[in-house]
Amino acid sequence: MDVPCVRVEQSEGEATRQVLVEVGVLDDEYAITGDDGWLYLPVTDTDAVPGELTVVTHDAPARRTPTTPADILGDDPSYERLGDVAIVDEDDPERAQEIARAIVDSDLPVETVVDRASEIQGELRVRDWTVLVGDDTETVHREYGHEFALDLDAVYFSPRLATERHRVVEQVQSGEHVFDMFAGVGPFAIPAAARGAEVVAVDLNETAVEYLRENARRNDVTDRLTAIHGDVRDVGDDYHDWADRIVMNLPHSAQEFLDTAVAVAGDDCVLHYYDIQHEDDRFGPGERAIRAAAEPEYEVTVEERHTVRSYAPHEYNVCLDVRLTRR
Repeated sequence: MDVPCVRVEQSEGEATRQVLVEVGVLDDEYAITGDDGWLYLPVTDTDAVPGELTVVTHDAPARRTPTTPADILGDDPSYERLGDVAIVDEDDPERAQEIARAIVDSDLPVETVVDRASEIQGELRVRDWTVLVGDDTETVHREYGHEFALDLDAVYFSPRLATERHRVVEQVQSGEHVFDMFAGVGPFAIPAAARGAEVVAVDLNETAVEYLRENARRNDVTDRLTAIHGDVRDVGDDYHDWADRIVMNLPHSAQEFLDTAVAVAGDDCVLHYYDIQHEDDRFGPGERAIRAAAEPEYEVTVEERHTVRSYAPHEYNVCLDVRLTRR
């Protein structure tokens, strides 16, 4: 159908789209189309289009609205996406199956739907799953420009922590020595290496380390990342005084590894310490534990007290960003 469109070179398409959204004239009933190096962005009001933009008439197809699980169910179900796997958390098996069917019948690019069947358990930090649709719990998750292959049935991975991981990784400087004590498949380690850091990433889960090495290859950081399968307390013996930054993403148990972290820390080191505590004192227990482990050898400065998310009623997953400076 012939509709008024702003015509721009493809290289200017996204910037122009943002301008039209800000002005409030981008017509989302029709699709943006391209032809011979040009983009055509449908608009609702030609008089409101900024004067420096060119308006033409163009044959733009009606935009198809994707079908969502909510459209099928009539309500908005709760689920998470991890690559082409969807994760639900339902106590009612019939409701879980209903949601799973709606997800795969929608336009979401999902092949497998699983339901949480246990809490995280064991020293390898894995959980049981009930597969509702499909048969493959292996997937590739994309996060802030990086790819992570993983098998939900064999490793721990939480898509909910993407924003928190990005917050930490954005602090990494090229040339830093980063020690990831509980690395999993690499969601901290891979982006840190991509920023130019030299990374040592350790995990007790052998399968996770296999995926970590694969992900280093996928993201072209093998030359800056050393993946080690083993107990970080043993591995740390080979990296005394080495690290400029240490990631301790093991809530509930990180305190048990603080002596290793202090041994690995260099003269000036930032520690990202994850904890789960009651709302009445979210940061105190972690801060006291770090001071007990690091002082008086190090001056301890808390640079940020950050609440990551609610974990359970009255309990919070938190992070302490702490600088250790050798006296």
